[in-house]
Amino acid sequence: MDTQAELQERDRSSAPDPGPGERSRSSRVRDRAAALVSGRLSWRGALALGAVCAVFVFLFSSFVVQPFLIPSGSMENTLRVGDRVLVNKLAYRFGSEPHRGDVVVFDGTGSFVPEGATENPVGALLHGAAASLGLAEPAETDFVKRVVGVGGDRVVCCDVRGRTEVNGRPLDEDYLFPGDASSTVPFDIVVPDGTLWMMGDHRSRSRDSRDHLGEPGGGVVPVDRVIGRVDWYGWPLGRLGPLPGTAAFDSVPAAGPAHG
Repeated sequence: MDTQAELQERDRSSAPDPGPGERSRSSRVRDRAAALVSGRLSWRGALALGAVCAVFVFLFSSFVVQPFLIPSGSMENTLRVGDRVLVNKLAYRFGSEPHRGDVVVFDGTGSFVPEGATENPVGALLHGAAASLGLAEPAETDFVKRVVGVGGDRVVCCDVRGRTEVNGRPLDEDYLFPGDASSTVPFDIVVPDGTLWMMGDHRSRSRDSRDHLGEPGGGVVPVDRVIGRVDWYGWPLGRLGPLPGTAAFDSVPAAGPAHG
């Protein structure tokens, strides 16, 4: 029994002991394998998190608040070229309708743009996704203007002092671009129910309801084409904050038979 135990002990003691270099190489191989697996998992996790965030942002901008890049000077100085504003898409979702003085984004198809205008569907989808995040100019059918008249209002320009009147009351339009006339184009219209009369704040550079009077839509925009109300400046940071309001329409009486 003692001989057998001695033989086993010698066999164990004669087995080569891995040197420091070999142990180090084995450890490095295990570390690399662990790092590779960990890196693969972390990339997958990062991609999954990025996808979830992208879907959340897209849904948020589609249904709640959408960034909107201002493409032209038609609303200066209220909105300037390159401004990014935040459009409140819930403003008119629960029975509320646009009011005089609201600055809104709307789809001008059928009013400012002829029906049936087509573009490449794939390009339109990609552009629409970028525009919904404020990374690209809006679609050619999307516009931003100020509501000057709502359904039933009689909007006339101009009185003897060159002012626009709504329901017989002249407007003191403090938001107009400095030096601009209220309008150089005379008009007298009763806004049909369910529609809006839209004008830009930079009247001399704005193509708005005045320019589409003789077209099929009559220059007015259906309320159900309104995408949302511009409530906040998002960029540049120096203008970050809520859009200023206006008292221009505070004294305008409600529309009635005498104004129709």
